[in-house]
Amino acid sequence: MLWDTHMHTQFSTDGSAAPAAMAEKALELKLEGICFTDHLDYDYPLQEPDGEPEFLLDIEGYRHSIEAVQKDYSGKLPVYMGIELGLQPHLAKRHYELLQSCSFDFVIGSSHVVHGQDPYYASYYENRTEEEAYREYFVSILENIDAFDGFDVYGHIDYVVRYGPNRNRDYTYAGYADIIDEILKRLIAKGKGIEINTAGFKYGLGHPNPTEEILKRYRALGGEIITIGSDAHAPEQIAYDFIKVPDILKEAGFRYYTVFRQRIPQFIPL
Repeated sequence: MLWDTHMHTQFSTDGSAAPAAMAEKALELKLEGICFTDHLDYDYPLQEPDGEPEFLLDIEGYRHSIEAVQKDYSGKLPVYMGIELGLQPHLAKRHYELLQSCSFDFVIGSSHVVHGQDPYYASYYENRTEEEAYREYFVSILENIDAFDGFDVYGHIDYVVRYGPNRNRDYTYAGYADIIDEILKRLIAKGKGIEINTAGFKYGLGHPNPTEEILKRYRALGGEIITIGSDAHAPEQIAYDFIKVPDILKEAGFRYYTVFRQRIPQFIPL
């Protein structure tokens, strides 16, 4: 009976499912509620500029579609509308302007682009060690937090380990504790949360993003805002491995998880 508050539909460049199909699956799974968070990545570096669509979002079309789902599932499934912003420091003003002109229930800030490159692609890791590539990713998160704090939670903080040459084989919180701790401290100081993103299990990492150790560290430093998301891009991915989430969060010291409504956190007992 958890909420899934990180999911993508056909309004995301890398999604294909209709919002109604996602809602129907969530209802079938008896979720407590859902929040759509389709992608908006301004200035995304295209690998094949002539053949790839940009990670932009038809916000008006998105809004109308989500409002239709909210109406159709009224009384059956709470449906909120959020957004996942791909952060880069030079986009801060544009993001602030967007959020002033559009109302969302929930805003995830994520790092998908690091100094002009997406770690999804092998080119990001060329001519340097995996550790150097991962550290640059974490440094970019600090730069984003300093430039923009209009988000509610920072998404999949260690997203980079999904795609590294060895993925998370040699990756530990301890190896990057200095910079990860600084990320967590700055988020807490700004009143921002993090998420437990179960796509790490979907990608075969054996852990969520971020790892259990980082979740524990965030809580130990005083962090309280934790949202739950599957990062689903299709109905069958909704609530992926959510059965593991309550125990992971309780072990990390959480007794509540968070759902945002009109940008206001609501704390729900685990």
